[in-house]
Amino acid sequence: MSIRNLLQTYTSRPATMEDAESAVALFNACAQDLVGETPHDVDAQCVDWRTPQFDLERDTRIVLNEDGELVGYAEVWDVDEPHVRIHGWGRVHPDHRGRGIGSALLAWEEARAREAIGRAPEGTRVILGSGALVKDAPGRELLEANGFEAVRYFRRMVIEMDRRPPDPVWPDGVTIRAFDPEKDLEATVRSVRDTFSDHWGHVDSPFEEELEFWRHWIGEEKDFDPRIWYLAEAGDEVVATCLCWPKRHEDPDLGWINVLGVARAWRRRGLALALLRQTFGEFYARGKRRVGLGVDAASLTGANKLYERAGMKTARESVFYEKELRSGADLTRRTLEADGGEHEGE
Repeated sequence: MSIRNLLQTYTSRPATMEDAESAVALFNACAQDLVGETPHDVDAQCVDWRTPQFDLERDTRIVLNEDGELVGYAEVWDVDEPHVRIHGWGRVHPDHRGRGIGSALLAWEEARAREAIGRAPEGTRVILGSGALVKDAPGRELLEANGFEAVRYFRRMVIEMDRRPPDPVWPDGVTIRAFDPEKDLEATVRSVRDTFSDHWGHVDSPFEEELEFWRHWIGEEKDFDPRIWYLAEAGDEVVATCLCWPKRHEDPDLGWINVLGVARAWRRRGLALALLRQTFGEFYARGKRRVGLGVDAASLTGANKLYERAGMKTARESVFYEKELRSGADLTRRTLEADGGEHEGE
């Protein structure tokens, strides 16, 4: 069913900033139904919608019922060069499922994603990706019925601390300090780009474009705290980063590690474990007894194994789906075989 065919009962249009509160209410109703949490926040949603190159008119669609209530939403993320890996995301209110809204929004996502094909380099593979929690059977069935293939699993891992964690042990030649927003942004972004180039699905994008996104996020995110953005340096070089948020909206008592990466030459020296312990200790000192992060369940760098050794356990699992929009040369990272094998334990 297309969005046009829904118009007898529902109306559809692009989202506007005035829809943020209603959209977040929808997202939280869906999350509450599925996992018993309300993880979405109006301020954070507005930050997302103001991301450079993201256009609400072009990149979103909402569905309203006869009473004007927002009951469906979809967005497509196509903001990064070289436009070969597009992401879709959607939600339908639990009370309005089974009426074709999800199928219509997914069809819109694919049509919007196909617009990226003309901007991608000639001869390259273009895919539309979407994720779902493993326990979200209806969401997974919808994707699979529309030609999406499950290609990767990701985990949320959490450590529960009933005592102060061990102190970090730093490799020789490494010093640790907090991020300085006035001086460190470019070096931090370069370090993250370098370390995450070894992660599954990575696609190289222009540095200045990525820097613009980072400026936006740290400039507008209300919970940004540079004191828990840790930079590990060897001489004047940033060789590892651990960038954290003080809480999650659905769980203010959960500290969150958003980025943890170590340069190739510094892996397998205990640096990632030291950064984890530094972070665990700081959150413990702040009164938090739980710290979480997200990780590829089959991490090319062995990060998932490291987190298990550090005492973290899987709290939930999601699955990432892809649908090929155009065949061709794949620009995304799929393996480290060409570089001499995996680098276990970031």
